[in-house]
Amino acid sequence: MTDKPSLQSDYATAQHSWTVVISKILLIFGLLYLFILSITLLGGSFKHMGKEFAEAIFHSTSNPLVALMIGILSTAIVQSSSTTTSIIIGLVAIGSGPDGLGLTFEAAIPMIMGANIGTSVTNTLVSLGHITRGEEFRRAFTGSMLHDFFNVCAVSVLLPIEIYFGLIRKSALVMESMFSGFGGMKFMSPLKAITKPVSKWIISATGDSGLISALLAMIFLFIALYFIVKVLKSLVLSKVEKFFQRYIFRTPALSFVLGIILTTFVQSSSITTSLVVPLIGAGVISIVQVYPYLLGANVGTTITAFLASFVTGSHAAVALAFSHLMFNVFGIAIFWPLKAIPIWMAEKLSYLTQKSKLVPIFYIITVFFIVPSLIIYFYR
Repeated sequence: MTDKPSLQSDYATAQHSWTVVISKILLIFGLLYLFILSITLLGGSFKHMGKEFAEAIFHSTSNPLVALMIGILSTAIVQSSSTTTSIIIGLVAIGSGPDGLGLTFEAAIPMIMGANIGTSVTNTLVSLGHITRGEEFRRAFTGSMLHDFFNVCAVSVLLPIEIYFGLIRKSALVMESMFSGFGGMKFMSPLKAITKPVSKWIISATGDSGLISALLAMIFLFIALYFIVKVLKSLVLSKVEKFFQRYIFRTPALSFVLGIILTTFVQSSSITTSLVVPLIGAGVISIVQVYPYLLGANVGTTITAFLASFVTGSHAAVALAFSHLMFNVFGIAIFWPLKAIPIWMAEKLSYLTQKSKLVPIFYIITVFFIVPSLIIYFYR
């Protein structure tokens, strides 16, 4: 005989589960609006700050190496390349506007490259959770370093090529012209329409203070991206980890596609790359298996830049989003076949951790904070 109270209980549990899922989806839409509003507000705020602010930015980024270091340092501090690229895109949108304030498209490309390096600090920090467990820590640290060294290798090759030949810039402009030719800019125009009046009201409420409204925009941006990641993580990642355990990166192509899809959904390569560090440490997957997944995560994270650029309605901002994508595409084209190079570098550094546990801490502080700060200070 069927237990009626039990059936009712199961039905109530299922209803509650669906209510939670729907609530989280609605919350994501609200957070996406806040994200879009923050980009619009940031652009309006910079217009109110005047030419002095713009000149300071131009002075800081006239040197590609300095621009690269600004990207690394700012991303390492905020722990999110999505936040850094969104801010850069907002500045580029202003730079291409009628007032001519903000960043130029060309000057921003090295900053985007730097953001790619800076974002890998998160999974390196995650690997420190294994620091007391010898061989497990060595494997975990190797896995985290793999993402670092892919980005470093890609920048080492592509930044000089970009400076002398403009490969990424030219490719991005071609992609943007094709995109806008198909009406891509018009497709997202309602986003600006629903945020611009609110943005104007906020600026007016601050007494037309560009500084205060920019600070509010930054707060909105941090809140939106933080909670988007948190909510999506609760919806997706608990099931994905079981999926990893069961299917374990059967082919490189599957790993690559999984990295793209998961990072696109979660909106954070820091999250998706950090997710596999414990699996590498436990010996469940090898760094050779995880390498294509990390490359896919780099591609997936570019979706945030596209969302931010569409909001601005600026062709230069959209071109910069394409430059973020093209940088990763070119980097993958070079260093997927040459994967032995970043893998060798990661393994060599990880073996030093067996001699001293201070090595990873020294590496993080030096590479992500001290070196960028010194270069910015002396070269700007």
